[in-house]
Amino acid sequence: MAIFVRDKSFYKSLIALAIPISLQNLIAFAVNFADNLMVGTLGDVAISGVYMGSQIQTILQMFINGTGAAMLILIAQYWGKQDLERIRRITVMCIKIVLGIGVVVSILSIALPTQILRLLTNDEAVVQAGLPYLQIMGISYIFFCLSQILISAMRGVENAKVGMYVSLMSLFVNIFLNWVLIFGHLGFPALGITGAAIATLIARIFECAVMVIYTFFIEKTLHLRFGDLRLKAGVLGKDFIKYGLPVMAGDLVWSANVFGQGIIVGRLSAEAIAASSIMGMMNNLTFIWIMGLSAAVGILTGKTVGRGEFEKMKAYAKTIQVMFLIIGVASGILILLIKGPFISLYDISDQAAIYADQLMCVLSVSIVGTCYQATGLSGLVKSGGDTGFVFKNDSIFVFLVVLPASVLALVLNAPVWVVFACLKCDQVLKCFVAVVKINRFNWMKKLTREVG
Repeated sequence: MAIFVRDKSFYKSLIALAIPISLQNLIAFAVNFADNLMVGTLGDVAISGVYMGSQIQTILQMFINGTGAAMLILIAQYWGKQDLERIRRITVMCIKIVLGIGVVVSILSIALPTQILRLLTNDEAVVQAGLPYLQIMGISYIFFCLSQILISAMRGVENAKVGMYVSLMSLFVNIFLNWVLIFGHLGFPALGITGAAIATLIARIFECAVMVIYTFFIEKTLHLRFGDLRLKAGVLGKDFIKYGLPVMAGDLVWSANVFGQGIIVGRLSAEAIAASSIMGMMNNLTFIWIMGLSAAVGILTGKTVGRGEFEKMKAYAKTIQVMFLIIGVASGILILLIKGPFISLYDISDQAAIYADQLMCVLSVSIVGTCYQATGLSGLVKSGGDTGFVFKNDSIFVFLVVLPASVLALVLNAPVWVVFACLKCDQVLKCFVAVVKINRFNWMKKLTREVG
């Protein structure tokens, strides 16, 4: 079997999906980066406060991503059969799920911000800096949940461009309001961290409003209407629990991992937390393109498997593995080349800059593994129908490898870069699991029900 498939339609479809999804991810990253960079001019404590305050957003986003991924696995296979009625029912069910969790997280963030932040860090200055940010951001979570699940639904029917356009508009709103509210322009007071949170809140409301208007009044393929919100999932709810729940559970495991890592990082110095925030921005900047490709692979995988074209999928899988390995190596080299100029964008202490440089070196290695195993296991294995494997695999690595090793490094007072190497070690180790699992091809399973 050739390494690279010669089916031009595969590359055409992959690029047509990957580019708008990646650009949307880039724009969404730019919204967070704008907050991070502009607040970064206020010093180590300010950037650490925003970083800790944004951990709940990160965890919530993982849950939304998990719900969206579970939805897409089913939608993509039904899209292969052009069964729009079942796609609408699945979409409505997921809208209700994410709105429910969004309300709960919003209430907790608004009512208990101090307690949440003190779970994450014992640095009182960082807690006080992050307090107003978390409270205001808590209001935005409901709007964020709804807009993101609607964007995922559009991706499932191969309408990836709308998410890109909406995110681009949201970016301009956010950056303009950051400039006005953080630094105090156009007659407004300089609100600092609070201004960054207000700007993001307004941008999230705008983004949600545009997606609701587009989805329910303009879009013609899925043709979702407000009356459809009364649709019952029926037997599809059982399918979602069977195939989607392991995906959501996997993202909850990963959320627990992020929360645990946040607690570990929060026990380090303000300089180390600031360095972690900067490293996180670099990680997101390089990974957004990878995740865009992975999402595109997932849609094509679900569509191909849903049609029962297993031999074609095997050929695609070989090509995809090689592609992501090459992209991973290129990403690692890119990080090493631009880490210096990237760190210099921030007004941080010399010690924080030293830590950031060390963490970038760790990231340049781990990103190679991330590119191969994360995209292969999610884009191929999970989207191909074996939704339980990734959940089990992640659970083992998070609770038996990553968190214990990281806590041990912290207790032993290991250097900051060693702690972070422990936090990232699974990204490389999981490659050995991925290469075996993917090439056994026992993950291709049709999940759709016959019409009727």
